Amino acid sequence: MKLKLSTKLFAGFLAISVLFAAVVIINYQLSRKVLRNSLRVEESQLRTEEATTLLRNIIDMETGFRGYMLVGNEAMLEPYHIGERNLLGRFVNLRQQMPPDSPQRGRLERAQHLFQQWASYSHLMISEKREALRRNPYQVALEGLEHKLLAEGLTGKMLMDQIRALFDGFEADELAARLERRDKLTDSIQQTRMLSISLTIIAITMGIVWATYITRLLAQRIAMMLDLSRRVAGGDYQTQLKDTDQDELSELVTSLNMMARTIGSTITQLERRNNELDQFAYVVSHDLKAPLRGIESASRWIEEDLGQELPDHIREFLQLMRTRVHRMENLISGILELARVGRTAQAQERVNVREFLTEIIDSLAPPAGFKVDLPSYLPTLITNRVQLQQVFTNLISNAFKYHDHPDTGTVRISCREDRQQYTFSIADDGPGIDPEYHERIFVIFQTLTDRDTLESTGVGLAIVKKIVERQGGTIQVESAEGQGAIFTFTWPKLAVAEASRAIETGIRTA
Repeated sequence: MKLKLSTKLFAGFLAISVLFAAVVIINYQLSRKVLRNSLRVEESQLRTEEATTLLRNIIDMETGFRGYMLVGNEAMLEPYHIGERNLLGRFVNLRQQMPPDSPQRGRLERAQHLFQQWASYSHLMISEKREALRRNPYQVALEGLEHKLLAEGLTGKMLMDQIRALFDGFEADELAARLERRDKLTDSIQQTRMLSISLTIIAITMGIVWATYITRLLAQRIAMMLDLSRRVAGGDYQTQLKDTDQDELSELVTSLNMMARTIGSTITQLERRNNELDQFAYVVSHDLKAPLRGIESASRWIEEDLGQELPDHIREFLQLMRTRVHRMENLISGILELARVGRTAQAQERVNVREFLTEIIDSLAPPAGFKVDLPSYLPTLITNRVQLQQVFTNLISNAFKYHDHPDTGTVRISCREDRQQYTFSIADDGPGIDPEYHERIFVIFQTLTDRDTLESTGVGLAIVKKIVERQGGTIQVESAEGQGAIFTFTWPKLAVAEASRAIETGIRTA
């Protein structure tokens, strides 16, 4: 009886998992010891830093106090006041980090007591200094202070020296404790490392051996399925695989065979339906345009038959009818053109963009006085000439059509090139587009002007967007009312090999 592939994979996974579970359990036990030592070292380091900050704040207070006693400038007491607000809280926080009966806590309590004595002394001296300055603005140093002898007897200095000694002892004890704990931490890390490396090497070796076995077991069959996928991707939907193993991959092979047959059937149906759709579109186009032409002809016959007897308002109605007929014909043509984008394969060819744009501009016949500026650099690229022409033609003709001052209008075309694509911009100085309509203008049949004011189908920019996106590019507009509009689109480059194939294909097609 053959073992299923899932059973083999599960057995190997289970064996490796058990080994890794053992590694995890052992590492967990050892890591707890490492973590304890590491936390103790870190806590000691934090206590030392806190004590150092605390002592530095006390020294800042002392410096500010001394400066004030000498100069009498209240600004020098700022460090003193800051320390006075914060230090008692710092003492409490640092003291709470240590056991109640530890020598270090005793040192902190004594240091706090001495600090409170010094604070009382400094408060007294500051008050007397302020009173002396109030009486005599020119008072200097300790002159005229009631407790002048306290300062001259170095009372404050002796208190500060004792505080410094206590903090020096605190830091020395913390350093000795840290060194001891770091030695223990180093030993526990070394032990953990050796065991982890040994067990990990065993697990990796076992995993490599099992992975090699499974890889060899699967490689040939996966290669067969990859070959089937490549052939299906290449259009050979009749290819089939044979597999005699009774496991999960056999079911996958069966599914791939069914997929190939289904894709072949679907592609055949899709091609047939596309052909039917094309034929339907042309028939509908012809059938829709025929009555429209009849309506136009009938309106002209009525106008010719009645001649001068035709009332002016009826003549105006007939003219409006013909305008609507032309609009309907243009809409039908636009829909068909939009539907044909990308439906038919077209050869790639080399396009000199400067000559190409010059031809387009000449064919559009811009209004007299309208300027079109081309940049100094325009590339020569290999692309679908017809589709690029549709994009430029629609964008440039829109700049002509919708300009509010066509006699003095300007269109500026620019181009940037990077490794992946070309970026073309068509900028005009026309009436501009409100930002809230920037997305709407690319939707089919959407126009920003009344069709009776300016004839438009609303299909042109939808065609442009569809062409650009099918090429793999993007299009966007930057504009505001009264500030013109800039349409920017990207046109991806063909790779060198792809370009060569495109030119060869075009030559063979021709």
